Amino acid sequence: MTDAQSAGGEPADLTEPERRMWHAFRTGGTCDLSADAAGGDDPHGDLAWGPERSVRAEVVALLLLHGPPPEPGRVASLKLRGARVTGRLDLSGGTVEPYVELRRCRFDGEVQLSETRFGTLRLVDCAVPRLDASRLHTEGDLHLPRCRVARGIRLTDAQIGTDLLVSQAVVQRDGRGRAFAADGLSVGQDFQGELLEAYGEVSLRGAKVGVSMNLRGALLANPYGRWALNAPQLTVERTLYLTSIALGWVPGGPGSSTPPYGLGQTPARGQRSRPFECRGGLRLDDGRFGDAVDFYGARFAPEAGQEVSLRRIQTPELRFVGERPERGRVVLSGAKVVKLVDAWTSWPGGGGVAVEGFAYEALAPRGHFPLARRLEWLAAATPEYSPEPYERLAAVLRASGEDADAREVLLAKQRRRRATLPPAVRAWGHLQDWTVAYGYRPGRAALWMALLWATGTVLFAGHTPRAVKADEHPEWNPALYALDLLLPVIDLGQEGHWRMAGAWQWGSAAMVLLGWILATTVAAGASRLLRRG
Repeated sequence: MTDAQSAGGEPADLTEPERRMWHAFRTGGTCDLSADAAGGDDPHGDLAWGPERSVRAEVVALLLLHGPPPEPGRVASLKLRGARVTGRLDLSGGTVEPYVELRRCRFDGEVQLSETRFGTLRLVDCAVPRLDASRLHTEGDLHLPRCRVARGIRLTDAQIGTDLLVSQAVVQRDGRGRAFAADGLSVGQDFQGELLEAYGEVSLRGAKVGVSMNLRGALLANPYGRWALNAPQLTVERTLYLTSIALGWVPGGPGSSTPPYGLGQTPARGQRSRPFECRGGLRLDDGRFGDAVDFYGARFAPEAGQEVSLRRIQTPELRFVGERPERGRVVLSGAKVVKLVDAWTSWPGGGGVAVEGFAYEALAPRGHFPLARRLEWLAAATPEYSPEPYERLAAVLRASGEDADAREVLLAKQRRRRATLPPAVRAWGHLQDWTVAYGYRPGRAALWMALLWATGTVLFAGHTPRAVKADEHPEWNPALYALDLLLPVIDLGQEGHWRMAGAWQWGSAAMVLLGWILATTVAAGASRLLRRG
């Protein structure tokens, strides 16, 4: 392009498509270079776009950075449709004041926007070799819906004033294996990525989203590395949606997330849907989420050795209601949740869950999740015995008024603990379990006491012992005598006044011993309940 310009500031060597773009810029109108041929307007297709719809990247940069003033009564803006942008578009470090919207355009070279300042930037359904927008700053939106990016999007430390929209985009990995590199990204309002397809790592370390982050129906696949979604220390002020999406809405119409605006819905039961799918590891360690983390209908496919890692996250509600991962682990160690919404069919099997230090205050299961299944969940989450998960579950059940279930959990804890003890102590544990269930089933103790009392009464009814003192003894009463033997500490005035001999003496000693076993076991169980109450 030469320096010669017309009196109106227009470069003299503009091509016809560039001249049309230049004039449309001054009026704020749309420059439509679309072809009429069938299939010729697909920016992602194989058909070549000729010079009749090509504009040079340097002319686009000149317009955006040093463009002519608008015509009187108009607002200058770049609205370009169906154009081929030749060369490398480099706006690095510049300030772009006009509104920018490019639809169904094809870029031959990389788009470089590092440290550029925009009002609003919209690239809709464009083919881009690579987008480098590290430390980009926008006062308004950054929209990239339905774009296809061949070598990754970089938004490291970018600041988006309002919404970031990447819905239905298809992004391939860069030379470092990352499809979406956005560490330190800050979004003022919503991050919308419905039906996004990313083939490489999506890196959002330390990112902040001012309202909600929505990846409904997205596909994140990274067969090249450990993490498909790598977002430790992510902060979302409201809800993170990694859920399935209803497929009944029309793109661009009501209820869609493509321009103009709208959100797709989480599907109702029986509605046609597409799940959020993560093929690789997912890491949200140390994240903070103001309302909820929602995995409704999510599909996790980590490889062996990979994780769905939710270590130390904090959120009022965790909705873990997706499909059961076939491999890998789900790690909740150190997480703090007020309400856990889950389903039995969402958790992996033995050794596939880690819940050490996982704190939650209420359970809201979806579907049938009986206590036996919950205990299996705990056993799978603690291959090595740990008391804390059992005590946490018992406390939550007791707080919700389910005291009987809480006792069953504590009984299961004692049985798991017993397996770690020496043989002699383990044998004593088996006896406590068999007789009174460690004191957590007091009705069993009362039944044993009644049975022993009845047995003793029948046996002693056929025998009248000699009195210790012939002139000082109460009337012989076999029922009271048997009860006096069984009840430690309490004296009913029978045991000390009669002398048993032979087998009767051994029987009396057995009654005393069994009474002490029952009493001490019940007392231990009662003290545990009182201590936790």
